[in-house]
Amino acid sequence: MRRKIAILGATGSIGSSTLDLVERSPDRFEVVAVTAASNSDALADIARRTGARLAVVADEAHFDNLRTRLAGTDCRAAAGETALAEAASGEAELVIAAIVGCAGLQPVMAAVESGKTIGLANKEALVTAGALMTDAAAANGATILPVDSEHNAIFQCLAGSRRDDVSRIVLTASGGPFRTAAASDLEAMTPAQAVAHPNWAMGPKISTDSATLMNKGLELIEAHYLFGLPSERIDIVVHPQSVIHSMVEFVDGSVLAQLGSPDMRIPIAYVLGWPERLATPAQRLDFKSVGRLDFEEPDTQRFPALRLSREALEQGGSAPAVLNAANEVAVASFLAGEIRFTDITRIVEDALAQASYLPPQSIAEVLDIDRETRLNVQSSMKAVCH
Repeated sequence: MRRKIAILGATGSIGSSTLDLVERSPDRFEVVAVTAASNSDALADIARRTGARLAVVADEAHFDNLRTRLAGTDCRAAAGETALAEAASGEAELVIAAIVGCAGLQPVMAAVESGKTIGLANKEALVTAGALMTDAAAANGATILPVDSEHNAIFQCLAGSRRDDVSRIVLTASGGPFRTAAASDLEAMTPAQAVAHPNWAMGPKISTDSATLMNKGLELIEAHYLFGLPSERIDIVVHPQSVIHSMVEFVDGSVLAQLGSPDMRIPIAYVLGWPERLATPAQRLDFKSVGRLDFEEPDTQRFPALRLSREALEQGGSAPAVLNAANEVAVASFLAGEIRFTDITRIVEDALAQASYLPPQSIAEVLDIDRETRLNVQSSMKAVCH
């Protein structure tokens, strides 16, 4: 029996890597549903290639093109939020959730409430709605498997272990392109410099988050909800080579680390094959070429995003959702050349200082918090940035 899979965000980087693996093992996987934000041409090509029975484009303006491109096939075209939820909650056994941003919240919750196994690559699901998602997973028998390389590494290290055996988990950070930059130089850093990640090929937003170390702060919040550990038992260490993807320290003093080349197909394959392993074409580690593994304490003075993220996690309630929304607005403004690099975290800190931290009771409330924060940040940005 082939495993039925839905790929939410099939045209993006994670979706493309997932398809590469799935199409190498057609005897093991059957793609039943695929979605995209607006790229209906690429989505139609994927649906035709994989034989998917449902293709959903989130932006309804692209529905007619998708339907035309799929004419004469057995694949049904659909569009909009309800159709996204259908793709997530339908016949698939495993849902790869790779929709970027809060647009992925409703589909992920639909999959959770349907008791699916979810390969989670959408950071916002747990950053902004962690308690809602994990409570719903427990209530509906859903399983959330982490796709992010760091959390997937921890998941691999924890295999067969009890939570009581864990002393702490250690997330590794590359340090980004500005790891050795002087604090006085950061203000003048450009978007082109920020997106030039030394190890990973990523989009401009996540590359900028790596430059501020906000990506690691968001991963701190994710780790809390994925593994049920408090903030004080989640550490972050800078590891420039990006060979060790994360580590787990146990109560007896043993430390297990997961190593691998910087290829997202490795963690995706672990999710696709779990509890078995799936072969990948990823480059194998050559330890002689690696030569050395370095570790540094992160500098929260130069990179305050780590401090802000930990404070948001410990504050709880809506604070992580405010953190995420404010950061997205600030990063977009930086990439557009409207603010300086160092303004990003100033904007986030200001948003957190003005926020109400009542916990959201539904995904709709999370989305309201997200919208309100974005509006507030946009209106106050000039004052914050002088």
